[in-house]
Amino acid sequence: MADLPGYCRACLHTGKLAFLAILVSGGIVLQILACALYNNWWPMLTVIMYVLLPMPLLFFAGSDSYSLISESDNSWVNATKFLTGASAIGSIAIPTILKHAGVIGWGALAMELSSFFVLVMAIMCYIRMGEDDDYNMF
Repeated sequence: MADLPGYCRACLHTGKLAFLAILVSGGIVLQILACALYNNWWPMLTVIMYVLLPMPLLFFAGSDSYSLISESDNSWVNATKFLTGASAIGSIAIPTILKHAGVIGWGALAMELSSFFVLVMAIMCYIRMGEDDDYNMF
């Protein structure tokens, strides 16, 4: 990308950022629709997990996102991986448990899980954008 003119690079970065915003807003819309369409607001419990999900990364990992995908002997990085994984599993488990208990229906479960996967895809795109040398948020 170094051989592209500056205005082309700025346009590409703006497009990436717009795509990221569309993904996040699509995930939020799916989350709200899962509740509003079925007139049952219990699936909003997963928002707690969405808030807790980045907290270990913010507190323990710092700006070194590469340490999360590599093997490390650092106990803080291992604790971060564990807590992030537990929060991610909780984001899937809460709607599944609510469906098993008969609190929500199949449609709300499908919308909740699709909201989770859209938000995970947004997080993966954000991490990929942060790896670029030209566009680093940290």
